[in-house]
Amino acid sequence: MNKNSFTNYRLLANSSDSPHISILAPAYNEGANIIENVRSLLSIYYSNMEVIIINDGSKDDSLEKLIQAYELFNSEHFVDERLSTKPIRGVYKSRNPIYNKLIVVDKENGGKADALNVGINISKNDYIVCIDVDCILEQDAILKLVKPFLESASHRVIATGGVVRIANGCEIADGRLIKVHLPDQLLPRMQTLEYIRAFLLGRMAWSRLGGLMLISGAFGAFDKEIAIKCGGYNHKTVGEDMELVVRMRRYMEEMKLPYRVSFIPDPLCWTEAPSDFKILGRQRNRWTRGTIETLKIHKVMFLNPKYHLMGMLSYPYWFFFEFLAPIIEFMGIIYFIISVIFGLVNFLNFLSLLLMIYTFGILYSVFAILMEVRTYNQYKEPKDMIRLFLTAILEPVILHPFGVWSAIMGNIDFLRKKSSWGEMTRAGLSGAKK
Repeated sequence: MNKNSFTNYRLLANSSDSPHISILAPAYNEGANIIENVRSLLSIYYSNMEVIIINDGSKDDSLEKLIQAYELFNSEHFVDERLSTKPIRGVYKSRNPIYNKLIVVDKENGGKADALNVGINISKNDYIVCIDVDCILEQDAILKLVKPFLESASHRVIATGGVVRIANGCEIADGRLIKVHLPDQLLPRMQTLEYIRAFLLGRMAWSRLGGLMLISGAFGAFDKEIAIKCGGYNHKTVGEDMELVVRMRRYMEEMKLPYRVSFIPDPLCWTEAPSDFKILGRQRNRWTRGTIETLKIHKVMFLNPKYHLMGMLSYPYWFFFEFLAPIIEFMGIIYFIISVIFGLVNFLNFLSLLLMIYTFGILYSVFAILMEVRTYNQYKEPKDMIRLFLTAILEPVILHPFGVWSAIMGNIDFLRKKSSWGEMTRAGLSGAKK
């Protein structure tokens, strides 16, 4: 934060020398909110950019709404097909010069990875920013996201990501975040605490170590040249965001090129979290399958000194603590139940260990809340801090066990070769507080 206080973002926003970026936003059946979402992207405070909306074979009226709202016409647009994708049905631009940054691509349905590859083929700029179309960006999000590309002289920055926050309960108007509120529902509130821990502590630490393996698919920037050389997004995995970052890092290691994957600790992107266990379970199931697929594809890096920190620390960490940990924990619970049945448990030792682990989990969450208060302090009302502390007490006995179960189901679905995302129905940010 001290370092960023010297940065003049206004100068960067208006400079013709600032990096040229292409924002890629895949959309599938987003007709309910597509107009507001695109308006939000077009209002971002940055000059050298284009906004590419990829309509991935939507079955609703998404395309018709875009054509009408933004005065679009089917244009003759050159497509450099460097990445293989599903066929493009049309490329639309606006007759209104106000929307000259907007490009809408209509294509056959092929999934998010395929849609992003189409966006890469269409884009004309050196850097791509991939975003979920239903996310809400801070006005200066792009300015902060491109800063690492300008700062590094000795290393090539191949990807950057920022903090993703939960928008449930926040005040949203015309695709813009008006006021931040802590979610009223317990499940989104537990995910809010989880995201604070993961982004402000976990990813920040991995970034400082130089071992970050994941840029959130909701919002991340990439060096387009390296992404294309690596083959773009892999449409055969449900964890295409993590897999691309790992593949780009692996490429740079094998080419012996100095590089860096950066992380911006600023809250840049707000997204809707699942508000019921059914949808949350599908999300965590998919995350598990994506992790396993990525680890399997790049297993050559496991404890391989050729890949330096990635091979000796990052990959093993993901293998043991993200992939194996839920399986070991689940098996441990089964073993404990059997031990209780046969009278093999020393309950004094058990309760002592349980209290230690439970207390450690709460303290870790409390430390994350403290970091949030001392830095960006998004939740300013005192009652919000109390609610977050109470959430820290409940989360280990509600969200964590559910996450373990979802990971077990993800492993089972992986063995069954299930490759679908599962329906991710959302209430919509338009239903947020007014």
